[in-house]
Formats: sequence, structure tokens, C-alpha cells
Amino acid sequence: MNGENRPVSTRGGTAVVLGGGGVLGAVQVGMIRALIEFGVRPDLVVGTSVGALNGAVLAALPPDEVVGRLDALWSSAQTRSLFAAGTLRRLRTLAHSGVAAHSSQPLRQAAGTVLGAVRFEDLPVRFTCCAARIEDASEHWFDHGPVLDAVLASAAVPGLLPPVQVEGHHFYDGGLVNSIPLGRAVELGAERVFVLHVGRVDQPLRPPQRPWEVGLVAFEIARRHRYRRDLAAVPKGVEVHVLPTGGAGAPRWDSRDALRYRPTTAATDRIGIAYQASRDYLRTHLADEDRR
Repeated sequence: MNGENRPVSTRGGTAVVLGGGGVLGAVQVGMIRALIEFGVRPDLVVGTSVGALNGAVLAALPPDEVVGRLDALWSSAQTRSLFAAGTLRRLRTLAHSGVAAHSSQPLRQAAGTVLGAVRFEDLPVRFTCCAARIEDASEHWFDHGPVLDAVLASAAVPGLLPPVQVEGHHFYDGGLVNSIPLGRAVELGAERVFVLHVGRVDQPLRPPQRPWEVGLVAFEIARRHRYRRDLAAVPKGVEVHVLPTGGAGAPRWDSRDALRYRPTTAATDRIGIAYQASRDYLRTHLADEDRR
């Protein structure tokens, strides 16, 4: 890890930004497929949480292998067990660990089949991902060392997965500090950015009505505010494309729904719908670029 954790400028080029969203991150696979088909080749990939997982695969593999490996990853038994474990099993794991309803091993095994012992320094495309460092409550960006450890740290959802220790520090999910890291891509010098989020960021919230809703609403406010601020602050000359989910992403926000587990069996449908919507978007907007 970079001790001072300062951005290193890489002016110009194309960035792909992948936000967090748990099992709904399947939509990003469809978006990535559309980008690859339209010849979009990133110079920089920036990810948070499940977006760090999808983004690491995008950065690590040749374009013609990316979607197939992501499809396999999302349909793996390890991924299914992470998102769809039974209530009794989750309670047992929580009682044993004291802090998490799941072990991080299924995610490590699933991601490890693609990322293995790959290091940031060896990636053909520059990649960086975000995690929340517990000790100093900071936004930390991984940009060197083992990619797998960084991805697991970025995706360590509080309560769902235990904190991940890397080089003496402990990390939780990057969505706590930067859920859709558009600003980081701009900070690193990208001049064209494709944003892959999982939906719902424009839907209105409602005030909490139950005790458990308070934290959920507060988190939604924080994540949306950061993204909207970054979007409004994009400097002139930087082109931003926000790819559509086609309705396959997050449903209308409801705190009760936010507490439910969603099965991965719908991942294939989400991927297909997001692919069609993103393909239609790119057909229009990239053609407009060519005409300018």
C-alpha cells in the first residue's frame, strides 16, 4: 500500500468506474459486455465493493475473456452461498465470529479463481479500489500489492463479512466512504469516464419510521450525496457517461427491502437487461462522439 495514499496523475485516457451494490453488482457484467463490444478499452479501472471485484477482473484479463470469467464468477457456488445462506446458518456464523454473518472464505475462493496471486503492479490495465480503514476512519486506496486482498477489503460489508486485515490495518467496505468513486477517476486524470452503478441513486428516500431504518437511511444519504457532489464537480473537458441498468438494478428504495437477501439466481436476467440497455445507450452516445 502507498503509505501516503496520494493519487498519482495519469492525465488523459478512459476510465471505467464501478460502484458498490452487493448482489445487484451483476448488472455491471452486462455493462462491461456492452463496453467491450463497442471497443471501449479502459486505461484506468476504479472500483468500490462489488465494483472492485468486477473491476479487478476487467483490469486483469484480456477483453475477450472478461465476460466469460465474470459470468462464471457470478454463477459459482461460492457466490451463491455468500448472498443466499439460510438464516440459521447466518446466526451461527454471527454467534461464532461476533461481528459477521458470513465467513470471507467463499468470496476469497470465488475471486481467487480469477485473481489468484496477481499483484497491482502486474495488471495490464491500471486498477485501484477503495476501502474504509478502521483505525483512522479514512478512505484508503489500494494501488499496489496483492489484488485479491485489496478486493476483499473493499467488499467487506459491515455485519455481513468480517473486517479484512492488510499490512497491519483493518478494513471495511469502501462503500462507507466512496460508494461510486467517480471523483477518484477524475482526480487521477481521466478525460472520459464510464460510470457503472447498480441503480436507485435518483430515487427519493423517505424518513425512517423504525429504529433499524435510521442507519440505512443515513448511509443512503451519505453515499448519494458524495456521488452527486462528484458528478456536479466534474471539470469542463471531462466526458462522463452513466450507463443505464435498464431497470435491472436496485428496485425502488425501501428499508425493508434493503435488509433482505436477494438470490443470485436472478443474476443472469440482470446481466442481460443491463447489457441491452447499455448497448442501446452506447450505440447512440458513442455515435454522437464520432460525429463531433
